[in-house]
Amino acid sequence: MANGNESSKLASVADAASRERSKCGSLVGPIHPAWSAFVRYCQDLGHGEIECLKIQDGLPVMAEVTKKKVKFT
Repeated sequence: MANGNESSKLASVADAASRERSKCGSLVGPIHPAWSAFVRYCQDLGHGEIECLKIQDGLPVMAEVTKKKVKFT
């Protein structure tokens, strides 16, 4: 169980996140086009596995799909 000091730290982090969210509608602001493309790719993939995701400068640059699961039932 968290002590009083840890609880106050968690509360202040939650308050800061809440204030940030209320400023721009999301936690960190608009999504970068590279992340948007990756999310769209994941949505289009539907089912499968991405075994290797390469990130450079905090942005996705390449994903390797090595397996795809097909369910027949």
